[in-house]
Amino acid sequence: MPRWRALPEELDPRVREFAEQLRRVVDRTGLSLAAVADRTGYGRTSWERYLDGRLLAPKGAVVALAEVTGTPPVHLVTLWELAERAWSRSETRHDRTMEAVRVSQGRAAPGEFGPAPDVGESDVGRLAVTPGVAGPAGVSPTIPSAPAARTPAGGAPGSARSRPGRTTMFVAGLVGVVTVVVGAFLLTDAGGPEQAVGTTRTSSPAASSSAPGTALPSGVRCGGSDCTGRDAEEMGCSGELVTTAKTATVGATVVEVRFSRTCGAAWGRITRAAQGDGVRVTVGAVRQTGAVTVAGDTIAYTPMVAATSAADVTACAVLASGQQGCTP
Repeated sequence: MPRWRALPEELDPRVREFAEQLRRVVDRTGLSLAAVADRTGYGRTSWERYLDGRLLAPKGAVVALAEVTGTPPVHLVTLWELAERAWSRSETRHDRTMEAVRVSQGRAAPGEFGPAPDVGESDVGRLAVTPGVAGPAGVSPTIPSAPAARTPAGGAPGSARSRPGRTTMFVAGLVGVVTVVVGAFLLTDAGGPEQAVGTTRTSSPAASSSAPGTALPSGVRCGGSDCTGRDAEEMGCSGELVTTAKTATVGATVVEVRFSRTCGAAWGRITRAAQGDGVRVTVGAVRQTGAVTVAGDTIAYTPMVAATSAADVTACAVLASGQQGCTP
């Protein structure tokens, strides 16, 4: 059975070349993924994603791999830079494609209502004369006056001669209704001083949950409370953006508080651990846990928790032997 999975066919050639080079480095040293994770400080699951082409390795992981394998880092870092640009372009193309789909759907929406129904003059009157509602920006919709219905001599009302008047009235009424609806929408949905009286606006969850006051750097995908419960590697919060803020030793196991000021988040990590050993991180009433679940693994880390300062964070090791210990 081959050691590596087939790389995704849709990978950019530069990303593919980078992933294949990482595989060659690992193969040349004969290290297992557990050993790579233990020596580099990046989780085994993360390395599986990097080497399978499902996630682009951060620069810090690449440098760490070069150091522990005795590989000159210049070539690996150069390949990483090319792959990172290709990866970013791929994400940008995906975002533009989704935006084009949304625009196309928005333009097609009016046609979903189908052809206008043939309504009578009494119905048009009810549509066109809807008092008390202003159009956009306070402009009242202008509706042409409807001509009086004529009854030709010897004919009945509603004959072919009266059809143009009915069509004109219907179109005018429909325009008026659309204008009224648009005006009502703008009045009730606009923010600021022009917001309609009696309406209540609530902020969206995305606006209230983002903690950092500035835009996040390229590659960083969460900030503050948005990071809680998420993987630091996947969200771009590790590598060069993380520091070890606190450390303690429990038996032979080292427990650490890992803190990223850029992401406004922290997580716990244990190294030199064994199967069944666990780690938890706590900030106030919020807690996340992780554990070594695979035989041979020696490292585990928790999902992130929002934190503005490493001083507020505590990480604890809970060993399979029952021994426990925490950082200051």
